[in-house]
Amino acid sequence: MDVGVPIPYIPPLWRESRAGVEAAALLASSVWRRGGVPAGEGREVLLIPGFMAGDGSLAALTRWLRSCGYVTRRAGMRANVDCSEEALERLEDRLEALSAAAGARVAIVGQSRGGILARVLAARRPDLVSGIVTLGAPTVRQLSAHPVVLAQVLMLGVLGTGRVPGLFRASCLRGACCARFRADLSEAFPSSVGYTALYSKTDGVVDWRACLDPFAQLVEVRASHIGMGLNAQVYGEVGHALGSFAYS
Repeated sequence: MDVGVPIPYIPPLWRESRAGVEAAALLASSVWRRGGVPAGEGREVLLIPGFMAGDGSLAALTRWLRSCGYVTRRAGMRANVDCSEEALERLEDRLEALSAAAGARVAIVGQSRGGILARVLAARRPDLVSGIVTLGAPTVRQLSAHPVVLAQVLMLGVLGTGRVPGLFRASCLRGACCARFRADLSEAFPSSVGYTALYSKTDGVVDWRACLDPFAQLVEVRASHIGMGLNAQVYGEVGHALGSFAYS
């Protein structure tokens, strides 16, 4: 055995069974009742769901942000499985319309793959984005995830390559269609845009080290990957991050 070869880190998927407990704890928490969280004062927030999830997956977070005084907007996704560049083009159009209507920059909260999209969107359009909050988003290494998730990525890539509409293709990972997207993801983040990245060492899907973007304010939380959208500690950190952004 070659002890010099590091053993790949595989997130403990069983930890995702805690999501229900996290949701129950959230509803019983003072954070859910907006305790200690800055008021939103009508500022716009765009929410982008995670891989294979749709807008409905962030329904609880949407409800809470509205109760805090934010105006929330959906990404318009039934499932986040499209080509990254094509998805980003649609999100940019939506962001332009939201910013124009509000007369101010818009904050973005993105979970998992949604956070990756948020980072690139903010890097391209700092004139439209006040700040982003990413929840368990592997912005440093997109594919640092549990083998079960990687198998789903492979399956969808095969279907997309086979011309099934609305799915990313194998070429999205290494080919020309998303070359600009991959380049922008690795570029320096604009200093005029706030960036808070939440990560959890108890994440059962994503390798938490892949979330440690050097350009972000890193905040460790104790949460499952799915439970990041249902976790009281996460909500508190999201509220404080959004309150710190400069929207003008």
